Order: sequence, then structure tokens, then C-alpha cells
Amino acid sequence: MGCAHRRGQGERARIGARLLNVSVVRDADGRFSGSAVRTPVAVVGTAGPARAMLRRVWAAARGVARWYSAINGGLDYERYVDHLRRNHPGAPVPSVRDYWRERYAEAERNPANRCC
Repeated sequence: MGCAHRRGQGERARIGARLLNVSVVRDADGRFSGSAVRTPVAVVGTAGPARAMLRRVWAAARGVARWYSAINGGLDYERYVDHLRRNHPGAPVPSVRDYWRERYAEAERNPANRCC
């Protein structure tokens, strides 16, 4: 019968073979044979570390993009609209263009909030 941790090995191999569209059969001695057996394991497993590294790089790039957007006021208009709808339900909502025009005009009128 073999070791307990090896009992399901044949079923896993058959399921994996169906997913990969390769042939796997057992010979008379109980060993696996077929096209999947001849595939080197090192070639099959190389995509994992590269994919993980690519995921980390993209996550870092998204983080930098969110940081840059936050510095430049990327979500300020959305927060302002939420504030208007929550606290001033009858007030008209300005367009994005009008919001930024008023915000820059306020910054010119009140230079205390600027660094330069």
C-alpha cells in the first residue's frame, strides 16, 4: 500500500494531467509514465518566483502612484463632493474644473498654507 502521504499521488497526477492536457499512465510495476513524467520539474516551476517578483514590483508601483496622487490632491474633489452631499444636501455640486479653479484661487488669496 505504501506510505500514507503517498496514497493520493496517483489521483493528483491524473487531475494535473487533465489540466495540463498531457498523458499520464501507470505501467505494470505501478510507476507513472507518459509525456508529463518526462517534463523536467525545474522548467515547470520557474514561473512561480518570477511571477511573485513581478507582483511585488507592480504593488510597489501602485503604492508610489497612490502616494503621488495623494500629494497632488488626487482624491480631494471626491472627498469634497462626499462632504457636500453628507453635510450640505441642498448645495449644488461644482464640476471638477470649477472645484480646482476655486481651490487655486483660494490658495492665491491665502498664501499662508503654501510652502513658497
